[in-house]
Amino acid sequence: MNWTLNIRQVHRWLSIAFTLAVLVNIAAMTGGQPPLWVGLLALFPLILLLASGLYLFVLPYVARWRHG
Repeated sequence: MNWTLNIRQVHRWLSIAFTLAVLVNIAAMTGGQPPLWVGLLALFPLILLLASGLYLFVLPYVARWRHG
């Protein structure tokens, strides 16, 4: 099983979830003062996007270091 391909796929789906959460947040803000959980809705996919994005960013450097 290739972990890199799975993480890339998860990263893509997380970007869609983050975009939808931001759109929900914007829509809720147009209707007045939204509840706090709506404002925090985008943080969960954003944190996971950060983790998977950093992994994908570092991956070529680690591969180059291993093959030295």
